Amino acid sequence: MPPTGENRDSAELIDALRLTLVSGVGPRIRQDLLERFGDPADVLAASPSELRSVPGVGPKLVDRILAARDDPRVFEELELCRQHRISILLPTDQQYPRSLAEIHDPPGALFVAGSIEPHDSLAIAIVGSRHATQYGKQQAQKLAASLSRAGLTIVSGLARGIDAAAHRGALEAGGRTLAVLGGGVLQIYPPEHKELAFDVSRSGAILSEQPPNFVPVGGSFPQRNRLISGLSLGVIVVEAAERSGALISARHAMEQGREVFAVPGRVDSRMSRGCHRLLRDGAKLVESADDVLEELGPLVEPTMRADGTSIHHPAELQLNEIEQAVLQAIDLSPTSIDKVATSASLPVHRVLSTVSVLEMRRLVRRVSGNQVIRV
Repeated sequence: MPPTGENRDSAELIDALRLTLVSGVGPRIRQDLLERFGDPADVLAASPSELRSVPGVGPKLVDRILAARDDPRVFEELELCRQHRISILLPTDQQYPRSLAEIHDPPGALFVAGSIEPHDSLAIAIVGSRHATQYGKQQAQKLAASLSRAGLTIVSGLARGIDAAAHRGALEAGGRTLAVLGGGVLQIYPPEHKELAFDVSRSGAILSEQPPNFVPVGGSFPQRNRLISGLSLGVIVVEAAERSGALISARHAMEQGREVFAVPGRVDSRMSRGCHRLLRDGAKLVESADDVLEELGPLVEPTMRADGTSIHHPAELQLNEIEQAVLQAIDLSPTSIDKVATSASLPVHRVLSTVSVLEMRRLVRRVSGNQVIRV
């Protein structure tokens, strides 16, 4: 993905960045402004009285929005992104993740070092305590590696403990991983993870809704957690104390309609209390990657995998070669068993037995004695 700005310093991009750079315009106020005025250009063109009509917009913030119309920093940010090959994605861009665009308060601009690919829509988040035990880090790394091998992208926050273990598990498995930062992509935190961040950017991306040199503050991390869940089909919590930030990611996941999973731990460990509370509240228990793949629901739209085949449901990642061949031969409209056998180059009796397996996995259903349909 080429860095945005090489061939388009468009008015749309500049206006979006101007609004992003206004101190005090966080995700919710930005969304309220856009719902009131339509787009960043209209926000910046609004009168003081119109701006004050938006909840949360007081006189000081009105002054900062008005000053943003002529703020030269936007051009400095564009040049900085060019120099460091940082892409800037707007919600109107094709490469902007669809799952993120659909949350209540999506980022107005996404700064990306690395690349976000279409098949990253098959993503799962793995989060947990910064003060993880050896058990927790082993489980996170093992789960990330297994899910990566199955074809899922691993999303986490580059923090110490569980997050770092999840990224490393994905990298060691040769998979893709996305790291969502609380600060800018040029302000890696914690600093000892600079090498890990570089590796992540080569096998996926590090990304943030903050400008590249934004130094993270305490409130930045809970705010970015909604992006971790927003990018993912579900969130797995591996070790979390009762007041862990990982539980914020789980709450965002529930609000966004994502699946929530938890890995059980030792009953005498305080790092297990958050996970056990999630399990009592209805989170899905995870012991292996299969537990996750079986629970994830169908995708909003088919996703192309790296090998060029389309996938409609994450459970398809568990299929063997014959099961994949039969499934790919079944259409979204009723398909005869004979046609499936011809397309998959398999005998009818093998197709019938395979269809039974696919039915149990809720990937196909019979619509008559001799016809099946992809779910």
